[in-house]
Amino acid sequence: MSRMLILAGVALIVAGLLWSVAERFGLGRLPGDIAIERGNVRFYFPLTTSILISAILSVLVWFFRR
Repeated sequence: MSRMLILAGVALIVAGLLWSVAERFGLGRLPGDIAIERGNVRFYFPLTTSILISAILSVLVWFFRR
């Protein structure tokens, strides 16, 4: 159990680092991402970014399973 928690923590750290690098290339502000700002409230849902990341991960998993 402890090994799984450590791996999950490391995976989250790597994901956070990759996300900060991806923002420099415009990932996270693609057309189709929903951003609503009204007064002091900001709602952001990265729909297109999520679909793109899902497609890339699906291709990578498919590639490594072969």
